[in-house]
Amino acid sequence: MWMNLEKISYLFPIGLIISVFLDGSLTQMFAPHFFTNLTSVESRLMLLWLVMAICYGNVERIYLWSIVAGIIYDLYYTGILGVFTLILPLMVYITQEIFKYFTRSFLVVLLIYLIDITVLTLLDYWANSILGFTSEPLTMLIGRTLGPTLAYNLAWFVVLFIPISSFYREEF
Repeated sequence: MWMNLEKISYLFPIGLIISVFLDGSLTQMFAPHFFTNLTSVESRLMLLWLVMAICYGNVERIYLWSIVAGIIYDLYYTGILGVFTLILPLMVYITQEIFKYFTRSFLVVLLIYLIDITVLTLLDYWANSILGFTSEPLTMLIGRTLGPTLAYNLAWFVVLFIPISSFYREEF
């Protein structure tokens, strides 16, 4: 049985806001390990929360919530409004469109989450390149950031899949 709309209407935003701040908190805690000369890891728990909501939840106004999360992320972490405010709703749209063609399973959700991380990372890189915030070549981004980011977020996906999918299915 899917979680009722009254319960999801206030628990989903709370979880989304927590995931936004967890992304930053985990990054801060593990900064010496995340950011070295060879690696740069980006936590994407916010995206995981959105992907799981799309796959297993029945969230009203998910586009609005993705915009709100993008605004909070942009203002709190970058101080520049725009990049995540635009990218997150786009990621929600892409994810919804992809899920139309697949059944929901651990492997399918994992692969779509990894694709979403890749697209999000590349769009963020592209936007930052246009704004002049980075001059790193794309090959460096792929080897230094995308690979470690995918590995890190894969680990979190494996750990959080059952609790989050159970949350949305109300199987706890």
